[in-house]
Amino acid sequence: MTTEKKIDRNKQDWKRWLNYHSIVQQVPFMLFLAFLAVCYIYNGHHANKTIRDINRSERAVKELSYEYKTIKGELIASSKQSELIKAVEPLGLKELVASPVVLVDSGQTKAE
Repeated sequence: MTTEKKIDRNKQDWKRWLNYHSIVQQVPFMLFLAFLAVCYIYNGHHANKTIRDINRSERAVKELSYEYKTIKGELIASSKQSELIKAVEPLGLKELVASPVVLVDSGQTKAE
């Protein structure tokens, strides 16, 4: 008989939680939980978008780094003396064989 009373009491406890008044009292809490769920979902989507943006930026930086290294190597190769001679030869310029002449203004005296 005591087990039947406990079962009845458990049923009454559930009924007490499921009546209209107690459900209305829980509505603000349920709305709060729904708001937290929406914030959690938004945060996940925002994190994924940020990660995609970071990956896109990393790929762009890597590509620009490769381009920089390629252009720098080409510049170093083209600025060698032998390459410069080849580049200015069509202009009629030739490499200077003799040492350069120093021009001195005759109007000035040397200060010692």
